[in-house]
Amino acid sequence: MEWRNLYRGLLMGITDLIPGVSGGTVAFLLGIYDRLLASISGFFSRKWRKHIGFLLPLVIGMGTALLVFSSFIDYLLEKHFEPTQFFFMGLIIGVIPFIMKQADVKRTFQLSHFVCLLIFAVLLASLAFVKSDAVMITTLTLPTVIRLFFAGWAASMAMLLPGISGSFILLTLGLHATAIRALSTLNLPIIVTIGAGVIIGFVVSSKGIRYILDRFPTMTYAIIIGLILGSIFVIYPGIPAEGGLVLSVITFLAGLLFSFLFSKIGE
Repeated sequence: MEWRNLYRGLLMGITDLIPGVSGGTVAFLLGIYDRLLASISGFFSRKWRKHIGFLLPLVIGMGTALLVFSSFIDYLLEKHFEPTQFFFMGLIIGVIPFIMKQADVKRTFQLSHFVCLLIFAVLLASLAFVKSDAVMITTLTLPTVIRLFFAGWAASMAMLLPGISGSFILLTLGLHATAIRALSTLNLPIIVTIGAGVIIGFVVSSKGIRYILDRFPTMTYAIIIGLILGSIFVIYPGIPAEGGLVLSVITFLAGLLFSFLFSKIGE
C-alpha cells in the first residue's frame, strides 16, 4: 500500500469541495496525474490488483476529507468568502508555471495550441455568468435520482480535469448545496446516488482523458491550461471591501506559496 497517498487524497478531497478548484490540479502538482488516470482505468480490468495499492489510500484520504471538511469549507465560503476565494485563486495561478513546464510550452506549442487554449479559457470563464436555480434535495424520487446520478457523472469528469472542479459543475447545476448538506449530515441515499454517478463517470472519463493525452498530448495540455485560466475568472469574487483587502492579499499569497511547495513535491 502506498500510504503516502493518504495525504494526497486529503488534499484532492478538500479541493474537490471547492467550486472552481480541481482535484485534478492537485494531482498534477503532486506528480501523480498520469498514474491516477492509469490506475482508475486499470482498476476496472483483470489487472485490478496491481492498482489497488495506489488507489485505496487515495480513496480513503479523499473520503475522509469530504466528510471532515465539508462543513468547514461551507463555513469559510459563507463567513469569509472573499479571502477564501483569493486563497483558491492563488492556488490556481500558482499551478500554471508547473503545468507549462510539464507541457514544454516554449518548444511544443504552435499557434493552433494557443488558439485552443484561448477558446477553452473563454468557454469556462463564460460559465461564471451561467446561473442555475439552487435546490435542496433531501429525499429521493425517480426524477431526483436521475438528476443526482447524472450530476455526479458530470462532476466526476470535471474532478479529473485540472482547472475545473466537480463542485463547480454541481454549483452550475444548482446541486452544490445539496451535495454539501448530504455530506455534512451523512444523508446516505443522496451520497450513494451522487457517488454512483461519480464512480461510473470516473471509469468512462479516465479512459477518454488518458486516450487523448496519449495521442494528442500538446493539444490536451493546451486545453488544460485554458481551463485553469478560465477558472480564475469563475471564482474571482471582485475587489474586496477595504476591511478585507489586506486579508485577501495575504490569503492570495498563501495560495501561491502552497502551489509552489506542491510543485516542488511533484518535481
